[in-house]
Amino acid sequence: MRIGLILTEVLGGLRRNISMVISVVLVTFVSLTFVGAAILMQAQIGTMRGYWTERAQVAVYMCSDISEQDTCVDGGASEDQVNAVRDQLEGEALAPLISEVTFDSKEDTYAKLVDQLGEDQASVITPDQAFEVFFVTMKDPGQSQVIAEAFNGVAGVEQVQDQLQYLEPLFSALTVATYIAVGIAVLMLIAAILLIGTTIRLSAYARRKEIGIMRLVGASNRFIQTPFVLEGVFAAFLGSVLASAAVVAGVHFGVDGYLRGRVPFITTWVSMRDAAIVVPVLIGIGVVLAALSAGFAIRRWLRT
Repeated sequence: MRIGLILTEVLGGLRRNISMVISVVLVTFVSLTFVGAAILMQAQIGTMRGYWTERAQVAVYMCSDISEQDTCVDGGASEDQVNAVRDQLEGEALAPLISEVTFDSKEDTYAKLVDQLGEDQASVITPDQAFEVFFVTMKDPGQSQVIAEAFNGVAGVEQVQDQLQYLEPLFSALTVATYIAVGIAVLMLIAAILLIGTTIRLSAYARRKEIGIMRLVGASNRFIQTPFVLEGVFAAFLGSVLASAAVVAGVHFGVDGYLRGRVPFITTWVSMRDAAIVVPVLIGIGVVLAALSAGFAIRRWLRT
């Protein structure tokens, strides 16, 4: 098979169908950009979930002087009630589930309120009215419900809060956004496949006389098909490269340059290493889909 002749045919076909080639490049670029964004979003969700799952705690709030729960009929929790909760948390029954227990006194809780809200807003309560809190780190965060069942309704305990449950809506919203990106990417990829197939058939029709001559001189179907397949692969490859550049730029400027400094409570972000992993995936998807679409289209045309 003469490589030079095939490349000449490919370049000629690209010149004759430049508008369609540009369309294929743009559609491939947009669709694969959504694919890359979806992959990175899913990686971000996994990174965040792993980070916060390891650090999320179960907070056992003891009654304070301003508590109104049924378990706080005597106002603030007594020392005996606090010690009873501590003994149960540190007892043998819960020891296999708990990694660490820390305790914040009323003064500790009030100091945190001042740090978070400022003295003016924190001054609505006095240090004596602040909560005493046990923070429980679980060995398996999935077992946090055991702590809630053990202490909900216990005298002196106002409430039990699983910090991880407040992050689930965020994870759910990000997952929905990922599904939307995947859905758009799939639709755009279908459009790209159809457009590549249409481009190849139009190119074959424009060169039908040349194809007829090739058949008369004994050229094989493989020799005839190869230039058309390479045209589709080349256009899709350009679109894949542009999509890869967009993904890398998004991580560099969007994540590293903007989000890291403006969303301080999230300390784990996708990195350029993640983007580098996505790049060959996008190029591979673009090239493979283009080759399959172009090959199928030209084979069907040659059989007609």
